[in-house]
Amino acid sequence: MASMRDIKRRRASIQSTGQITKAMKLVSTVKLQRSRTKAESSKPYFNRMYDTIAAMLERSGAMDHKYLKTGAEGKKAVIAITSNRGLAGGYNNNIVKLIMAAPQLAKADTRIYAIGRKGRDGLARKGYEITADYSEVINEPLYQDAADLTAELLDAFGRGEVSEIYLAYTSFKNTVVHIPKLVKLLPVDRNAAAGGPENEPKAQALMNYEPSAEAVLDMIIPKYMSSLIYGALLEAVTSENGARMNAMDSATNNAEEMLGKLDIQFNRARQGSITQELTEIIAGANAIN
Repeated sequence: MASMRDIKRRRASIQSTGQITKAMKLVSTVKLQRSRTKAESSKPYFNRMYDTIAAMLERSGAMDHKYLKTGAEGKKAVIAITSNRGLAGGYNNNIVKLIMAAPQLAKADTRIYAIGRKGRDGLARKGYEITADYSEVINEPLYQDAADLTAELLDAFGRGEVSEIYLAYTSFKNTVVHIPKLVKLLPVDRNAAAGGPENEPKAQALMNYEPSAEAVLDMIIPKYMSSLIYGALLEAVTSENGARMNAMDSATNNAEEMLGKLDIQFNRARQGSITQELTEIIAGANAIN
């Protein structure tokens, strides 16, 4: 059995750790409330942007545009959104697993545009090519950050360096449930945007473009991509804070449970020590007599 001194030291260490995890939980709770409000207030805009693109493509008929067809050559680009800090349970590792499990994203044929150091380091250890690092973006996401990343990716897509563009992030459902998602941004899937092949027979008037369909899509597809990326950033930050809050809550509960067990061990050790001292005193008194 451990000595009373060892138990005291361990109790002090666990108490200190428990205080830290409790403080981190409170900080994460405040950040979660702030980021959740921001994500929920902006989500209707991003949903409407997606619906607008879906309606346009559904009513455009046969259209030949560079953003609607896969490039003949070039690797597949993946925007991997994770966090710069750990202590968030499986939040970061889930994105790494999601990318590794995607059959269309072969390791040798994939370029990673990392947002978040944890995902960047995890994917680099697995052998993925890290093309760009935007880790500072996740600290305070701005729409301009999403627009700059979109411009870089579209340039690579236009030069034929990238044939497809995917977005890997964690969708926020509620405080406890966070869902890793992999979304294809380019080329825009006409059937997926329109709701699937079963919806194709709808009779609708074809959409007219001015000055031309190509000019309109050249302008609106970058905005569409930027909107989805920015929305994913906001949801990822909210999910990160939720995951860290839950992880720190579990850690605090575990610390309290361990302290309870150590209290029992300490009481038993103290009781044993007192019993031993009494036995020695009685034995000494008997020896004198």
